[in-house]
Amino acid sequence: MLRDLDPHSDFIGRHIGPSQADQAAMLAAIGAPDLHSLIQEVVPSSILKRGALNLPASRSEAGALADLKQLASRNQVFRNYIGQGYYGTHVPNVILRNILESPAWYTAYTPYQPEISQGRLEALLNYQTMVADLAGLDIANASLLDEGTAAAEAMTLARRGSRSKSKVFFASVHCHPQTLEVLRTRASGLDIEVQVGDEAQGLPDCFGVLLQYPHSLGGVSDYRALTEAAHAQGAIVAVATDLLALALLAAPGEWGADIAVGSAQRFGVPMGFGGPHAGFMACKDSFKRNMPGRLVGVSKDSQGAPALRLALQTREQHIRREKATSNICTAQVLLAIMAGMYAVWHGPAGIKRIAERVAYLTAFLRSSLLGLGYSVASKDYFDTLLLDTGKHTQAVIQAAESASINLRKVGAEQIAVSLDETVTVEDIHALLAVFAQAIGKTWDASAQHALPAEHGIPSSVQRQSAILTHPVFSRIQSETDMLRYLRGLADKDLALDRTMIPLGSCTMKLNATAEMIPITWPEFGQIHPFAPTAQTGGYTELIDRLSAALCEITGYDSVSLQPNSGAQGEYAGLLAIRGYHHANGQHQRNVCLIPASAHGTNPASAHLAGMDVVVVASDENGNVDVEDLKAKIAQVGDRLAALMITYPSTHGVFETAVTDICALVHEAGGQVYLDGANMNAMVGLAQPGKFGSDVSHLNLHKTFCIPHGGGGPGVGPIAVRSHLAPYLPAVLDASGSLPADAHVGPVAAAPYGSASILPISYMYIAMMGAEGLLAATETAILNANYIATRLSSYYPILYAGPNGRVAHECILDIRPIKDTCGISNEDIAKRLVDYGFHAPTMSFPVAGTLMVEPTESEGLAELDRFIDAMIAIRAEIAQVENGEVDAQDNVLCNAPHTAQMLLATEWHHDYTREAAAYPLASLRDSKYWPPVARVDNAYGDRNLVCSCPPMEAYESDAGQALESSATA
Repeated sequence: MLRDLDPHSDFIGRHIGPSQADQAAMLAAIGAPDLHSLIQEVVPSSILKRGALNLPASRSEAGALADLKQLASRNQVFRNYIGQGYYGTHVPNVILRNILESPAWYTAYTPYQPEISQGRLEALLNYQTMVADLAGLDIANASLLDEGTAAAEAMTLARRGSRSKSKVFFASVHCHPQTLEVLRTRASGLDIEVQVGDEAQGLPDCFGVLLQYPHSLGGVSDYRALTEAAHAQGAIVAVATDLLALALLAAPGEWGADIAVGSAQRFGVPMGFGGPHAGFMACKDSFKRNMPGRLVGVSKDSQGAPALRLALQTREQHIRREKATSNICTAQVLLAIMAGMYAVWHGPAGIKRIAERVAYLTAFLRSSLLGLGYSVASKDYFDTLLLDTGKHTQAVIQAAESASINLRKVGAEQIAVSLDETVTVEDIHALLAVFAQAIGKTWDASAQHALPAEHGIPSSVQRQSAILTHPVFSRIQSETDMLRYLRGLADKDLALDRTMIPLGSCTMKLNATAEMIPITWPEFGQIHPFAPTAQTGGYTELIDRLSAALCEITGYDSVSLQPNSGAQGEYAGLLAIRGYHHANGQHQRNVCLIPASAHGTNPASAHLAGMDVVVVASDENGNVDVEDLKAKIAQVGDRLAALMITYPSTHGVFETAVTDICALVHEAGGQVYLDGANMNAMVGLAQPGKFGSDVSHLNLHKTFCIPHGGGGPGVGPIAVRSHLAPYLPAVLDASGSLPADAHVGPVAAAPYGSASILPISYMYIAMMGAEGLLAATETAILNANYIATRLSSYYPILYAGPNGRVAHECILDIRPIKDTCGISNEDIAKRLVDYGFHAPTMSFPVAGTLMVEPTESEGLAELDRFIDAMIAIRAEIAQVENGEVDAQDNVLCNAPHTAQMLLATEWHHDYTREAAAYPLASLRDSKYWPPVARVDNAYGDRNLVCSCPPMEAYESDAGQALESSATA
């Protein structure tokens, strides 16, 4: 056909690693006649619907980009003065090009393996230090999902930390409206009563308080007395605040706040129609062990040198499950790094200068509006003014829209205006011209206008303390300095641009450049989440098309793209089930059955949704024990709300009884939640919405190519059958308020969550088409079976299906090795660093194992390189087993080996330096050197430090490390 001359299918071969010839060789190695036969061995016939997707054919990169560009042009980029938690900002070009657009940063995974993550860990430590400094509190985490969910986490943290017996959480009426709605949603499943009121009228008996500082509509209050009163009645005080404002405002920690939350968006991260952005949380030291999310801490490596690691809560959900402090198991790492580097780039003087410019321009705007005859309600303010526009309100709004300007309409007689760092003097004149026009006046921009004598922050709450005092924020003097700093950090890490990342249950596949390009287009990046719908036609069409494609792929009827992480998707799906049962008058249905092998966020999410968790056992093959399931269904009776099941299972197999399992739950009146974390094994082969599931969350940051970004951003949309569609998360209106007909509130602050990265998944689906998506799934299964077959003679494969096949990942059982010679899965993981690899997933879902997921993007050469490394490591283990080398002093127990270790003056090990550094000859051509040796996790938790240490500490520790290396 003539179409064959077009490069419409070129991208498929660029995304999928193995060539046709390679696939034939791999099939021969595993003993399968062809790919179709392999799939029939792996996927149960009861659910297999190979190639059933009704999606458009694949498109070329150029064609898909042109189509998306035309779609983006339907978004109208207005000058936004809406505020409400989202502001214009300049992304420093050095950060745009060298972080946001750099695969060294955006293709990295969560830094669970600290030895190969020191660069991004340092960048996150900068962020934590920045937040704690500006908030005036002891400790900050490595970011949360957005301001609304950070406030919800503050509410639950306050409940854990308060001595009050009250169930009431008081939230100020001055909070952003979307934050209040997210609070109400979160409280609904936790037996918490959210009371919204004006704190100036006094506080009720409550366990916690949330204030906004500055207010959503601009006011600035002195909260010292209120905080004292709250503490006197046993309440915890949380404050939602603004990092830029805190350059001029007294820090919350200085006036007694216990917790500070907010968004770091205006520190160099585009609005992007609502996200992704880094939410932040800082708190007093006494709350640190209950703080949700990830926390970067300072520790030491085996040589005594300083090293960074994730501290305390690293895998909390897997340990504490439904008793976890939160279901948050991710962060917004890439965006937090951008925000932290924004502070490094500008430095304390630059940040304060930006804040002062915004504050003085706001003061000038206020005095000028008063001069025009407007009534300004704001007396104390930072960047936002509330105007009593009365009968002129609509005229102002219309004049502004005619000038491509968005203002915030507050009821019928008030308007709010928020300024940001991008606002120029010329912009102010244009804005004043709009206000003048609306009342039949003119504004003379050419006149001599004096700089205001002072800004609007009252002296009682002006900041007296210095900001960003750590030397890291003052070290950058030029772009050359910044460029080299960023390059040095990136060089410390392993990401997909260097090596395969074979993490099971993580789907570390290609994030193609063509998919990434659109996220920096202004038509996507500069749209306010509460802009009028008439200006967001491009986003509307993008969301509709992507939702329709996801429905077709999954077999469900409706999709919500709002959840901004996989765990939030779980939570939203369970809220939909809860809402459905309640609508049917079955409020007693509050038990969620969860297999013992489930991801730890499953029980944590069930708890947040107000459900009790009952665990279902796994059988000896790793499947759900159907007999135990029947017993548990009978045990809970009419309290059964749902079963949460991951499919294919977390053990890496397709369970043949899945349709029977779904039927059992439905017969008992429950709903089936199918965790879509492993959807990469089903696209084009099976549709969960067609074989018995009622709801699934998807991980667009896994299956659909949004990069992991070092631990975020992510998108966790939920797909549901039609009967659950009314209970999807509510989409807030243009004012940030809940529609009257909503059954379930929002789970994220922005109507469509992390909307600005949706083009990535859209581009992936468009360029792959139905045939490419099917090929990707089949190749992912082929790659996993190739690894399992090649390694099965060296490491036991823990679970397989009836035909001896695995799905898209496999589990290597290291426990027998540990029992015979003491070498653990951690030793193997660290030794893989010496071979230039990121380790597979350790001890999940089974302790003492390694779970490997190669994805379809890895070619045969890289698969063989990994297999060769694992075989070589097995030979090294055999030397320990046979007593040929010391069981405590060997290449595995001492791994990874840094260059500094190998350059020690004296060498006291039984193995050679060459064996440590170059176990395979291929490593001589391309060697990754870890920046630190094995990190001491216990030391880091015992001596918790979660902000940048003083520079002299590094100098002291470096000296100790050199002394240690000299006698290694």
